[in-house]
Amino acid sequence: MTFGPPPGGFPPPPPTAWTPPSEVEQALFEAKSREDWAAYFGALAQSRLFFEIQKDKADASPSATYAVFGYDPRVAGGRIWAVYTEGMLPAPEPHRVFGWNYLAWFAKVWQPTDPPLIVVNPGSPCEAFLPSAPPHSATWARYGEQAPPQNRSMRLRTLRVGGPLHGPVARGLACGALLCVNNGSFWNAMAWHGTGYPGERKRLREWWGITTREEWQYYLRDLLACEQHSSVWDFALGLRRTIARDFGGHVDAGYWRQAAADVIRARSEGSVVVGEDGVTKIEPRPRSEVEAHVEGVQRLIGRITRYEARMRADGVLDGNRYVSSVDAWDLGRASKMARWGLGARLGTLQEAEAAVLQAGRAAALSYKSWQDFSAGYILGRCLHFDDEEFGDWYQDMVKAHHILVSDPGSPWLAIPFR
Repeated sequence: MTFGPPPGGFPPPPPTAWTPPSEVEQALFEAKSREDWAAYFGALAQSRLFFEIQKDKADASPSATYAVFGYDPRVAGGRIWAVYTEGMLPAPEPHRVFGWNYLAWFAKVWQPTDPPLIVVNPGSPCEAFLPSAPPHSATWARYGEQAPPQNRSMRLRTLRVGGPLHGPVARGLACGALLCVNNGSFWNAMAWHGTGYPGERKRLREWWGITTREEWQYYLRDLLACEQHSSVWDFALGLRRTIARDFGGHVDAGYWRQAAADVIRARSEGSVVVGEDGVTKIEPRPRSEVEAHVEGVQRLIGRITRYEARMRADGVLDGNRYVSSVDAWDLGRASKMARWGLGARLGTLQEAEAAVLQAGRAAALSYKSWQDFSAGYILGRCLHFDDEEFGDWYQDMVKAHHILVSDPGSPWLAIPFR
């Protein structure tokens, strides 16, 4: 059976000027050019296949699937089930959304009322027509059933076309590259679909408690303002920056701890504040509360210095360098939050791009290089999640860091930080 064009045949589009968006479409195109359908289905079985779904029904029943079928005048009767690999997805539109599944699933869920053909990447040079009804569907479905589980994590993925590679937007997107490498997603996908509409809604709901546009806007603003992490972290790191500036470089950890205690105790003694509304007297804080605060900050300083020592040993920090701030932890997440909101249709492409641009500009004000930015992001992530276990929350980011500072295709090697 032929799996390329439908019966009667259609001339393939000229391949000379076409650049496959990613490695997936490259593999499909090369296999199709050789008429090697085993290789084609092998590559297809390893890929997420996206298809349009009904947005209102997905909102009402996120666990169910309501496919939207398409029309192709080249096919008898016209009805098709269009599916897309990640690099071939159309730009996000407010009311057009997509879900995804793997190849074998399409054969399992087929109903007699469904279209007779599945069309992979319609209209592209890596297009293929698959008969959706049994027994013919068994020919391609078995590749999906035999495909090994795909490991999508810990790799750099780049859109060759359809995503910026240079310039301010690309710089802002690259601020989220640590997470993209960790999750195996395209670092430069501005027109974000991510894990599909239901998946992006679930991500925001379960990890952030975000279910509305207003909530998404609130968190995005906070992240861009670097206000989604602890102010105590800012106090400790800011105090060290001040000491380093005043005393010319290296800051002894013991001196840093003592300085923190002195500042906290001095601030707790009470004061008089003169403002527009008159004079306000701030009462001294209880001694037990102050000493608990001192102990907590000194404990934090110990955690920071131990993480930095480990990052030096693991090649994330050079020499005697230290982390200047954890703003990167917020800005890296802001770069992704902008896109997550777009994928969940809580924001527009224009809003997401504006936020990504702002994240890139803010990062350039807080740091001097991608390496500095990376160290700040890793420290913030670990202070929030890791609790000095040096487990996956730390190790995964170190691996992603090394990929981004060494892979020839890395945006951190191609895009100037400032």
